[in-house]
Amino acid sequence: MGTCKYKHLFEPIKLGKVLFRNRIFSSPQDYPGLTSSRFLTEEAAYFYERKALGGFASVCVGDMMIDPEAGRSHPFQMRGLDLLAKVNLTRVSTGINRHGAIAAIELCHAGQNVNPQLMPDFKGFVYGPSDGMRPDGVEIRAMNDEQIEQLIMLYAQAAAFARQCGFSMITLHGGHGWQIAQFISPRDNKRKDRWGGSLENRMRFPLAVIEAIRKKIGYAMPIDFRLSGTEYLPDGYDIDEGIRIAKVLDGKVDIIHVSVGHHENDSASMRTHPTMFLEDGCNVKYAAEIKKHVETTVSTVGALTNPEMMEEIIASGQADIVVLGRQTLADPDLPLKARLGLEEEITPCLRCFNCFSTSTVGGVFYCSVNPEIGREQASMNAAPPLHQKTVLVVGGGVGGMQAALTAAERGHKVILCEKTARLGGALLCEEKVPFKANLSLYLKRQALKVSKAPIELHLNTEVTPKIAESFKPDVIIAALGARPLVPPIKGIDGRNVVGAEEVYYRPEIVGQTAVIMGGGLVGLELGVFLAQKGHNITVVEMMDSTIASPPQGDTSERMSGFFDIPNGHPLVHGVALREELKKLPNMSICVSTKALEVIDKGLVVEDGTGKRIIEADTVIYAIGQKPLHEEAQALSDCAPEFYQIGDCVTARNIYEAVSVAHQIAMDIGRF
Repeated sequence: MGTCKYKHLFEPIKLGKVLFRNRIFSSPQDYPGLTSSRFLTEEAAYFYERKALGGFASVCVGDMMIDPEAGRSHPFQMRGLDLLAKVNLTRVSTGINRHGAIAAIELCHAGQNVNPQLMPDFKGFVYGPSDGMRPDGVEIRAMNDEQIEQLIMLYAQAAAFARQCGFSMITLHGGHGWQIAQFISPRDNKRKDRWGGSLENRMRFPLAVIEAIRKKIGYAMPIDFRLSGTEYLPDGYDIDEGIRIAKVLDGKVDIIHVSVGHHENDSASMRTHPTMFLEDGCNVKYAAEIKKHVETTVSTVGALTNPEMMEEIIASGQADIVVLGRQTLADPDLPLKARLGLEEEITPCLRCFNCFSTSTVGGVFYCSVNPEIGREQASMNAAPPLHQKTVLVVGGGVGGMQAALTAAERGHKVILCEKTARLGGALLCEEKVPFKANLSLYLKRQALKVSKAPIELHLNTEVTPKIAESFKPDVIIAALGARPLVPPIKGIDGRNVVGAEEVYYRPEIVGQTAVIMGGGLVGLELGVFLAQKGHNITVVEMMDSTIASPPQGDTSERMSGFFDIPNGHPLVHGVALREELKKLPNMSICVSTKALEVIDKGLVVEDGTGKRIIEADTVIYAIGQKPLHEEAQALSDCAPEFYQIGDCVTARNIYEAVSVAHQIAMDIGRF
C-alpha cells in the first residue's frame, strides 16, 4: 500500500508528449551571475540543478531574451538565440534533466519597457504596441507590421534553439507587463488595426507567436503561457478580462500559468511577488476563477510554502499544478521532503526579499535561511573535513543553531548551549506578529532539526569560561547576540518608556498612541505591527530617509525623503514596507527629526521647524543593538580555535548570521 500523504500533489501529469513526475514546478527564475558576454556560467548550472535534485518536476530557466540586444529591461538578462550560448544552456538543461526533472526555459522581451541604457543603438525612443510616452519621458513608437512579424519569428527561432539546447518545455512570458502582455492589455494596446482594439485583435499577437512556435517545434514539446490573471493596476484589466484572455488561449497552449500583477508598478509587483504582509497562497483565487472556464491545465503561483495547502489546491480543483518561486531558494528539497513525510523539516520562505535585494545590488541570489544558495557548486562538491573536532556553540539564536546543524552534518561532535529555556534567540520576541508567521515557523523547525540531530543540547545554561573548559572543546563558536541600545536622553527611564523587544513580547503594555524612536527595520516593522492592531503610531528618525521612504518626487504627505540602499538594509523589503504603510493612515514617519527628551506627555523632538512635542501614551526605543562582544571574547582562551559570529560581532540580519555561521562550521576540520 502506498504511503504518500499528498496523492494529488505527486500524481504525474503528461503535457504534450512530456511526462512530469509530480505537480510541483519551479517558477521561471533568471540567474544574475552571467559571464561578461551575458552567457550562463558553470555556477548557474548548479543553481538550477540543485532544484532538480530536490524533486521538482520542472525547473524553468528565466529571462532568455529573444532579442538579446534590444529587448532587455535590466543588466542581468542572458543572451538568447546565440550560437555561443549553446554550450552554457546545454550544460544547464543537462544538469536539470539528469535528476529526472524537465528543463524548461522562459522566452522574454521587454517591449516598450526596454531599458534605453542597455540598447546599443538607442535613438531616443522605444517600440511598443502603440504610440505613447513612458512615465520616465521616453517616447514609445508603435511597431509596424514588418516589425511585429519579425518579433513573432524571433520567438519561434528562440523556441527551436532552446529545444536544440536540451530544453523540453517553453514558457512564454505573457504577463507582468512584458512585451506579449503589452499587446494583450487594453491599457497599453491602443492600436486601431488588426493587432489592437477588440480582444480578438489584441490576442492576435500572442496567438501568432504560439502558432509560429508550434510550426517550429511541433506539439510534442509543451508550451506554458504565463498570464497575469489581473494586472492589479487602477487602470489595468481585472480578473473578468483575465478570464476572457484565458478562454482565447484555451486549447492553444498546454498550461495557462496564472500569476498576477505588473513589474512596472510597485503595488502590483508586490502582489506578483507576495510580501510577508499577504496571506499564504494569496493569488490562488485568480487561478481558481480561470480554471472554472477553461479545459487547459492551469497552474498557480505566489506565496506557496505548505505541502498541505498545495495538496488542497489540486485536490479541490483550484489548479492542476503549483509553481514555487522564492520557496525553491529557501528549501530546494521541498518536494522530496513532502514525499518522504518530512514536512516539519521544510524551511519556509520568509518573504523577506533578501534574494531580490542581493541580486539587484550585488548580482547574486542569497537566501536568508538557506546558506547553500549562491554557493551551490561549493555546497554540492564540498569535501568532508580532514579532522573531526569537538565543537562548542554558545548561543541558540539563528546563527548558533545553523552553526551547530552544519557542524553536526559535517560529522563533528557538537555541543550547543543556550542560556534560556528555548532556542531561537532574540527573534523569538516576534512570534506573535502575524506577518512574521513564517519566521516563527522557521525558528521552530530549526529547533526541531537540532533536537533530531546528533547535537548535545544544554538549555538554561549560561556559559562561563569555567563551564566552557569543562566541555574540553577543540573549537568554540560564540553566538551570544546583542542587547538593545538605550538612547542617552533625559527621561528615558520614565514609566512611559519601553524597548521594542519588550513591546513585541507584551504588546498590551502600549497605550493608544505611541511614538517609536528609530526608523530602521525594527522600528518600522514594530510600527506596522502596532498600527495594524489599531494604535496610532509616529516613528521618529534622525536620518533624512528610512528604508521605506518613497522614491524622490513622491508627494506623500506622511513621508519625505527618498529610498536609500544603505548597507545591510533589505532593498526590496523597503518597497514592501512602503506599500504597507499606504494602507495605515494611523501611522506616520518623521525623518530628519532628533529625539531630545521623554516627558509625561510624550517625546520632545527637534526638526527643521524647531522643537516640538509629539504627544503619546507610550514612548518606544528601537535605535539598534549593542553586541555582547566582551562576553564572547571572555571565552576566547577556552579552546584552540575560537570564532565569534552574528550579533555579538556587529548587529546583523538573519542572512548574515546564518551565512557566516554555516561557512565557519564548514571550515572546521581543515587542520
